[in-house]
Amino acid sequence: MGLLSLAIWLPILAGVVLLAIGRDQNAPQVRWIALIAAFASFVVTLPLIGGFRNDTAAMQFVEKFDWIERFNVHYHLGVDGLSMWFVPLTAFITVIVVIAAWQVITDRVNQYMGAFLILSGLMVGVFAALDGLLFYVFFEATLIPMYLIIGVWGGPRRVYAAFKFFLYTLAGSLLMLVALIFLYYKSGGSFDILTWHKLPLGMSAQSYLFFAFFLAFAVKVPMWPVHTWLPDAHVEAPTGGSVVLAAIMLKLGCYGFLRFSLPITPDASHHFAPFIIALSLIAVVYIGFVALVQQDMKKLVAYSSIAHMGFVTLGFFIFNELGMSGGIVQMISHGFVSGAMFLCIGVLYDRVHSREIAAYGGVANTMPKFAAFAVLFAMANCGLPGTAGFVGEWMVILGTVKANFWLGFIAATTLVFGAAYTLWMVKRVYFGPIANDHVRELVDIDAREFAMLAILAAAVLFMGLYPKPFTDSMHASVDNLLKHAAVSKIPSP
Repeated sequence: MGLLSLAIWLPILAGVVLLAIGRDQNAPQVRWIALIAAFASFVVTLPLIGGFRNDTAAMQFVEKFDWIERFNVHYHLGVDGLSMWFVPLTAFITVIVVIAAWQVITDRVNQYMGAFLILSGLMVGVFAALDGLLFYVFFEATLIPMYLIIGVWGGPRRVYAAFKFFLYTLAGSLLMLVALIFLYYKSGGSFDILTWHKLPLGMSAQSYLFFAFFLAFAVKVPMWPVHTWLPDAHVEAPTGGSVVLAAIMLKLGCYGFLRFSLPITPDASHHFAPFIIALSLIAVVYIGFVALVQQDMKKLVAYSSIAHMGFVTLGFFIFNELGMSGGIVQMISHGFVSGAMFLCIGVLYDRVHSREIAAYGGVANTMPKFAAFAVLFAMANCGLPGTAGFVGEWMVILGTVKANFWLGFIAATTLVFGAAYTLWMVKRVYFGPIANDHVRELVDIDAREFAMLAILAAAVLFMGLYPKPFTDSMHASVDNLLKHAAVSKIPSP
């Protein structure tokens, strides 16, 4: 059992143990077990960073065992520059979520903590799986704990939001299963994803496969116009659910494009790239306008996430290194920034029990330490230079300008919308005179909340000021993917 297996199964086993412990009578022990398990799962992923070789595009930390021998299915794991950073990011966010729920969740504590630990292991499995069937099992299994997190600990319309989330993402994935079965038979009975990358496929087969994968991953991202489940899920989910949904789960769809669509159907990807670029720019522009009119802070940040994911898909489908690397960097940075934004909303909601922007005003007067963190994260969400939010967006814009000046111009001008809706929220919530008695009675963050936000602030600033470790590790894999995608997979007549 290697590092990747430990990163997958350690949190899952810990989650099962927590589910076996009594409901609420052992809450203090449950919280400590969850924190220790989450921290141990994060520590296990650190050697991946330290031992990762930047000079090769080959899979590293590979594990391969027979799973279902009759159908040639393997338990096959490995990471490269496209996936490595998402393993420690997932474990890191899980630690933050456990700390965030320490005092807030008082009902069914063991089930709440257990669901997040199991979800963490399953998401790591998605990023590490190199067998098509194993990937599908992990990809679909992530729906179950998140469905329960929204449906049990969510807001008043939690059942509606949970069903909508589940049905949208499950329906999108059904065609992907058909595509995986087709590739299994086309490859002579293999579920090995790396073998699928070498298959010579005709244009019609590539086109069908491309749209099968596109529907599965576009819903997960989510891309416009299949994005409507996300605001509902975010608004009704508990704070931890929103953090994991934005920071990690949206990245599963983006990662699917890198691992399946681009390398398996390169000709179709080039052919349909203008369609994807158009959808991406619509997401960035249209969703920016939608975010401007939101009155609910969670909805505003949820729509902001859709716009940021538009930059990711734009970067992938302009087919140059700056754009693709920028898209991956944007995925990582968005994990830190969006997670922090939802945690800040959670801090306010725990005190005032409202997410309406109109319910606040002048929060900086009563919670100065908290306001400092919140404004920093808001600036990162705008793409302020020196923060993590700037690096990926800047790389994508540069890559897009290199491919087509006017597309880059449109992408760059849309950053104004991001600044507009974020600063509008900051002005009305944090600055100005104290608006009401609820704000006047607010108490600043305690040591637990300070530590939680300080860790995320350090990550946001470190990535913004020194992105080299992130970009260096993905260079070889991105370069290899672009070369692979540039070579036609249509068989010679």
